[in-house]
Amino acid sequence: MDQIQIFRNLTPAALIAHALKNQEGHLAANGALTVETGERTGRSPKDRFIVKDAITEHTVDWGTVNQAFEPAKFDKLYDEACAYIAQRNHYISDVQVGADPSYAISVEMQTETAWQHLFGRCLFIERSENSVAANRPHWKILNVPGFHPDPASHGTNSTGCVILNFTRKIVLLCGMRYAGEMKKAMFSVMNFIMPEEDVLPMHCGANVGESGNVALFFGLSGTGKTTLSSDPNRYLLGDDEHGWAPKGSFNFEGGCYAKCIDLSKEREPLIWDAIQFGSIMENVILNPETLEPDYHDTRLTQNTRAAYPLKFIEKRIQANHAGLPNSVVFLTCDLYGVLPPVARLTREQAAYYFLSGYTALVGSTEMGHGSGIKTTFSTCFGAPFFPRPPKAYADLLMKKLDQTGAKVYLVNTGWSGGGYGKGGERFSIPTTRNIVTAIVEGQLANAKFETLPGFNFEIPAEVPGVDAQLLDPRRTWKSQADYEANAKELIEKFQENFKRFEVSQAVKDAGPK
Repeated sequence: MDQIQIFRNLTPAALIAHALKNQEGHLAANGALTVETGERTGRSPKDRFIVKDAITEHTVDWGTVNQAFEPAKFDKLYDEACAYIAQRNHYISDVQVGADPSYAISVEMQTETAWQHLFGRCLFIERSENSVAANRPHWKILNVPGFHPDPASHGTNSTGCVILNFTRKIVLLCGMRYAGEMKKAMFSVMNFIMPEEDVLPMHCGANVGESGNVALFFGLSGTGKTTLSSDPNRYLLGDDEHGWAPKGSFNFEGGCYAKCIDLSKEREPLIWDAIQFGSIMENVILNPETLEPDYHDTRLTQNTRAAYPLKFIEKRIQANHAGLPNSVVFLTCDLYGVLPPVARLTREQAAYYFLSGYTALVGSTEMGHGSGIKTTFSTCFGAPFFPRPPKAYADLLMKKLDQTGAKVYLVNTGWSGGGYGKGGERFSIPTTRNIVTAIVEGQLANAKFETLPGFNFEIPAEVPGVDAQLLDPRRTWKSQADYEANAKELIEKFQENFKRFEVSQAVKDAGPK
């Protein structure tokens, strides 16, 4: 038997060479390493667990999202996973999560495959001297996709699992080839740790203007978070995970993980150009003759993905952290076609819509949701990744808004003039970009607003570059009776969903009626 080799801190080029030698993927014409993730082409929520022990028993919001796992069963499974990888060549790198040294955590990443290691090197931050403060926690990721747990003996729900252990500071991934599980597991870790340090962890993109003004873009995958934060006229901070600290904002990551479905150079030039040698494409079909990616081919999944380091975005914030946010955008994809393209929210309305997280699952990142599009309420615009009770994050958001005076807007990237599949049309990316530009450049600060009945938030009378007819959803419907019927149905869904939250009466009253 050949001697087992452990490869430490290999360069991306070396990892690509290993992946090709191991027959883990192919190089596309654009230079990206292209891989397939098998039956799991998205996250597996039913296979994600948190070890229930003294640290987590009374602090985690237990349920179908945060499933409990016994410490003894974790120890057994982890020992077996360690024994498994010890018999195989594998890869180890020293990385970190969090770009601010005061809040970062160091991570030893250990993976069975070279391509998943490259993914981690794209998405996590390369650790260097003094990039993590000496007193910060140290975590370990162990990712063994070739080791499949046995539900009967290991206590898992299937032959794959993602388990977070906050006492031992370990993330264990078994039987998982979809690499996005690694990044979202560490995001969940940060979402548990950060609130105790007065940092709001956020599922959002972020960018910075020439004057230093910071904008945040909350939203689920497919609603425009990555597209809108990757603005050619602004500096990208990050596309997905950030912290709002007392003195500024910072990226949790060192790269981006963009959806590839229908990607075009014209609409998303930054993302298009970033997919190059050193990046990874998941489940993207290549032309067998030219090896060019076909971003319209969804035969494997609608959740096709590309992972690339931030350095592949020329116009970015080099330090990976910036000042305090000025503008906060909640991206909602409304399938009913009754929400306006933009509305200004009060402090309490911000908390209400943040907790509601109303939007749509678009080409879902989760297994089991099929390929369709449907309405959802995802608390804090990222329910699967927040271990603590929702109120902890909403209270922290209001505290940050009070401290900074940041303005909050609800931006609908969904339908207008009718519902999805019922005669409505989706807002164009140029329309949404013009709205976002008006927000981040302060053009809406002194605009004339009126209150939209039912939802009771303010909508502007004018936005530069946007047809004024679109700004009031009532004016885009042919039948006012149809508009009102659809608005009533959506409002009732909001009210029913919000019954589960224990919040102040002021926040409850901020919702639609």
